[in-house]
Amino acid sequence: MRIRDNLPPGSTARIASAKPVARARNAEATSAAGATTNSAQADQATFLGLNETELSPNVRAALQALLDEVGRLRQELEMTRKRISHLERMADEDSMLPIANRRAFVRELTRLISYSERYGTAGSVLYFDLNGMKEINDRYGHPAGDEALRHFARLLVGNVRDSDVVGRLGGDEFGVILAQADELQARDKAASLVELVRTEPVMWLGEPLQLSCAVGIHQFSAKQNADEALSKADADMYDEKRRYYAELNKQR
Repeated sequence: MRIRDNLPPGSTARIASAKPVARARNAEATSAAGATTNSAQADQATFLGLNETELSPNVRAALQALLDEVGRLRQELEMTRKRISHLERMADEDSMLPIANRRAFVRELTRLISYSERYGTAGSVLYFDLNGMKEINDRYGHPAGDEALRHFARLLVGNVRDSDVVGRLGGDEFGVILAQADELQARDKAASLVELVRTEPVMWLGEPLQLSCAVGIHQFSAKQNADEALSKADADMYDEKRRYYAELNKQR
């Protein structure tokens, strides 16, 4: 027995009458889509200096193919731009920490030295070195040492201005460029950062690990290049580090 035989009286007629309506609606939708496409093609044709009457089937097909190709190229261009932006960020960012690597740091230092020369403003660079990293790595393992580096980087980034630059110069050495800050201001900022590191231990497996650091300060001048400015700050940092270990040996 067919399903149609079980339908109530009049149902077959309603089904039959609904089919032309559905076909009509489908035809209207198809016509509307075609009209939209034709309208877009006509607009493009007008832009190209053609009249709508000149849009023969071959011209319409060629125009549509051209529009499809333009759309595809736009998508590829956007993907390429995103890829370039990602590669630029990767090239300037430290491999482990979300801060500038040495290459990007030196470039920004060069730029700010030039800015200071042009506008006669002060600028300083801080050179940090974490103390006791070997002991942390030996006692707790390198993952603990990596977490200490991340913690230190977060403290620096979270306590300088947006106009300042934080970077990792290598190993456990970090730099901060203080824009428009003279040596006195730089020493105040360095002291506050050193104290912050001392009072904010890194937590590792529920245990607080005490950190400390040595810092060198140098107010750069227009006559210096970035490497010279960094070398001066580095030398100042090592002087402080020698004093730190000399005091530590006395306490032992």
